[in-house]
Amino acid sequence: MAALLNETDLIDRILAHIDGKTTDKGSVVWREPVENYHSPERFAAEIAVLRRVPMAFCPSAALPEPGSYIARTTVGTPLLVVRGTDGVVRGFRNACRHRGMKLEEGEGCKRAFACPYHAWTYGLDGSLRHIPGEEGFPGLDKAAHGLVPVAAVQERNGIVFVTQDEPLSDGPLGDLPEVLTDDYVLFNKIEFDDRANWKVLGETSMEGYHIKALHNQSFFPYGYDNLNVVELHGRNSRIVFPFRRIEKLRNIPREEWSTQGRITDVHQLFPNTHVSVLSSHAILIILEPVSPSETHWVVYQLAPRIKNGKPLDIEQARKDANFVQESGILEDRHAAREIQAGLASGANTHFTFGHYEQAIGHFHRNLTEHVDMLKAERSERVRALAAVDGIA
Repeated sequence: MAALLNETDLIDRILAHIDGKTTDKGSVVWREPVENYHSPERFAAEIAVLRRVPMAFCPSAALPEPGSYIARTTVGTPLLVVRGTDGVVRGFRNACRHRGMKLEEGEGCKRAFACPYHAWTYGLDGSLRHIPGEEGFPGLDKAAHGLVPVAAVQERNGIVFVTQDEPLSDGPLGDLPEVLTDDYVLFNKIEFDDRANWKVLGETSMEGYHIKALHNQSFFPYGYDNLNVVELHGRNSRIVFPFRRIEKLRNIPREEWSTQGRITDVHQLFPNTHVSVLSSHAILIILEPVSPSETHWVVYQLAPRIKNGKPLDIEQARKDANFVQESGILEDRHAAREIQAGLASGANTHFTFGHYEQAIGHFHRNLTEHVDMLKAERSERVRALAAVDGIA
């Protein structure tokens, strides 16, 4: 688990920034080629990376009981993720082993999965349980015709991660913070699309340099412009956005200090997931790349059963979540779409991410490293095949 700043140290740093009119700054500038936001070749390489690292699929709270399942296409592959009777979450290719039809759509809770085409039926563990008219398939080995599993499913810190193919790295798991505790419950899920590259959309939540300019009427009246605490850990990052009310802590004994209700805590989990923890709720956002210029959003809104000793106020959580979704996030989405449209102008060969945008540079550095790992792996495979051909 990531060793992030504790509450007292975090508040100390925020108050020091307020007094000094400063913010956390990086030490390097990252220049990202604009081509990487629209190149089909680069997009294909990124999709290959996403299929080979643990990628957030859903919060644990979305699979609350045995038989709970979610069927969704992620980075081009239809998947079926289900919690078994043993409590373990498993993931499979969402395709019947008879004729390949999708078994399920959406989400729900079932004791078994029956194909809607010919009713071949599978257990929660993926095993083939029943074939209608089994005598018509003499010699078929049912044990060899279970659902095809993904490479790995790991449930960590309130999130279910799926690795579709042979792992390229441990992705975000090497230094994963505990962002969602066991007591979080799911109260809403939203899905929608944007005509923008997934990275352009993701970048909007990784810096506070734009708060006053873009969020002048939504977030800025309650917070600060370009005042953030930024922590880079493993392949992930944490960006803290303080509210102005945090200054009231100056009149409270240090042992009573709390960030509750005084910050928005945003965790970027490599490569395409963001978890924002706010006063009364949390938001888990998965940015699913569809094409170089299109992204599918999967947004889970959650809240803790108990907060500050009080039971969940679901209406307050919904009200706060709607404000965030319909104001700040809407403004970020508009900015991302305008950036995507501007790519065609040819005005920029690179985007320059400065010291105030260190989390974005950290993200791109890690993504580029993974793309290069993939290239090196393929080059090695080509050399090996060439060597075999040479011997032959």
